[in-house]
Amino acid sequence: MTQIINNKQDMVDQSLDGVAFIHKHRLERVAKTGIIKRRDLQSVRGKVALISGGGSGHEPAHFGYVGAGMLSASVSGPVFVPPSSAEIYQAIQLMKEASEVLLIIKNFEADVREFLLAEKKAKQDGFLIDHVIVDDDCSVEEGSLKKRRRGVAGTVFVHKILGAAAAEGKSLSELKEMGEEVIANMNTLGVALHSGKITGETKELFQLSEGQISFGIGIHGEAGYRVEPFYSSEYLANELVNKLAAQSDDIKAHDLAIMINGLGSTTAMEQFIFANDVQRLLQLEGIQVAFRKAGNFMTSTNMAGISLSFLILKDTSWLTYLEAGTDSFAW
Repeated sequence: MTQIINNKQDMVDQSLDGVAFIHKHRLERVAKTGIIKRRDLQSVRGKVALISGGGSGHEPAHFGYVGAGMLSASVSGPVFVPPSSAEIYQAIQLMKEASEVLLIIKNFEADVREFLLAEKKAKQDGFLIDHVIVDDDCSVEEGSLKKRRRGVAGTVFVHKILGAAAAEGKSLSELKEMGEEVIANMNTLGVALHSGKITGETKELFQLSEGQISFGIGIHGEAGYRVEPFYSSEYLANELVNKLAAQSDDIKAHDLAIMINGLGSTTAMEQFIFANDVQRLLQLEGIQVAFRKAGNFMTSTNMAGISLSFLILKDTSWLTYLEAGTDSFAW
């Protein structure tokens, strides 16, 4: 499939320049880096700044969540490769207007390593800084019952809730505690109908025959734990809703926030058909949904597939923060 690119080696650089051009009134790219930051960083003076990021290929994550009420900056690395600790530290240095800094990290070994190295250097240089690690993926490893706990689409819920709380003036310790509670009450499962390719490459990320579906895929093109024929959206929704509901013993005791996330090439019509099936199943189970989103929030280049995230709203303030205003263009 032909793709609209120039030179493969320039893809990330040119896409970041494009983002800065389209959203020039509120975002700015730090030249020759993967950093996208708010133009109005002075507005975080005396408050906690939030920084997140990771490999490219997940657009609109993570730069799509930079803005008032969400992230102060994002740092993008090469496709499916996290940014270096040096660039993450450079982003931290830009937060001098802020009182403190919180890093939001997806649970992948390389991401955690680079972000924590940057945090360590920042602490040595006098920054008040901490982190949370998002591990919402509850799929299992192939051939075992061990949960993978990667950081996937639910990360965007963390950006939104903590971003709104930070804008309200919550302290670093309060945000860390809230973030860990949100993460503990959140789970995500993803499926693919087609693995897709890294932009500019010709090789499939993993092999999947026509008419089959892979359960438990990852956002870097990792294959799932089970492959079977695709039957229908309703069948798929039934499996994902039941598996996610089973993660909590008291899911009916609280309102729920859900995110239906397209993985790159899933059409809006498919997402809304799936959303209709999800809501009918939740209704039958007596599970109350207080907040819902559907769209492309955390993709895997052009993978055909979808993920479903459940966040149990055990604190009513989380819903308030989800509903709070933001000018982040991807929310």
